[in-house]
Amino acid sequence: MATIRKRTIGKKQYYYLEHSFKADGRVKKMEKYLGKEIPEEIERIKADFLHNLYKDKWFKKLDLIKAKFIKEIRQMPNSANQKYFENFMIKFTYNTNRIEGSKITLKETARLLEEGVAPNKPLRDITETESHKALFYEVIGYKKDLTLSVVLHWHKILFMKSDPEIAGVVRKHNVSVSGSNTEFPFPAELDILLRDFFKWYNRNKNRLHPVELAALVHLNFVSIHPFSDGNGRISRILMNFVLNKNGFPMLNIKYSNRNTYYTALERSQLKQVDQVFVQHIIKRFIKEYSQYCKSGE
Repeated sequence: MATIRKRTIGKKQYYYLEHSFKADGRVKKMEKYLGKEIPEEIERIKADFLHNLYKDKWFKKLDLIKAKFIKEIRQMPNSANQKYFENFMIKFTYNTNRIEGSKITLKETARLLEEGVAPNKPLRDITETESHKALFYEVIGYKKDLTLSVVLHWHKILFMKSDPEIAGVVRKHNVSVSGSNTEFPFPAELDILLRDFFKWYNRNKNRLHPVELAALVHLNFVSIHPFSDGNGRISRILMNFVLNKNGFPMLNIKYSNRNTYYTALERSQLKQVDQVFVQHIIKRFIKEYSQYCKSGE
């Protein structure tokens, strides 16, 4: 974590941003001069400082994960490959729905999606679990790129059976999230914000590192919050679309990690500092696939 340090030279005070870390078995220290006063945009400066400091190390690990993941997938027989994606789909479906309030457990999710055995839980939870499975396979089988029409189609798949009135429809009312201080755009702003989102995506899809891009796609889309419901689930689906399209393993945001996930998301939204959420996703991704980062494999 970057720390602000004050130094007094003569009668004047100067501020620095300082961060200590281990490298090659030694503790190293990096610093950045801030000036005679702490800048108002200090949170952005901190995030950019840490991102620039670690991005080469992070990106090398991310690319190593991709290379080893692809090698492993290619060595699997078709049956094992299908089972891998099915197992991920079940866990991802459970967690992404649980984050949004579903009462269905992981075991119940597996039985429902593998065997068709419905638990004694709310019908909406059951329907949206089944719909999320259909959406997942639709998304990983999609070979073209993101457009508004395809995202509206994916939202329609998710809600067509449980809430057809909102399925695939951009909201025409204000929304808020319980327990969050984030304010979302007014309905009149959504048309231009969505157009700008896809323009931004097309400008950056070949410029940013794919994992960084995936995190920003999630952050930027969920911050627009274009739907009456399902914004988090669609944003996590979009993140995994980007990862899968670029040959990376997909990321399952676990329900047990929801607090740190929400904290990073809200900090980025309230402070308008994208790198807070980007760093959270990158570190979560590296931790999730740490087995691919070990040397000698």
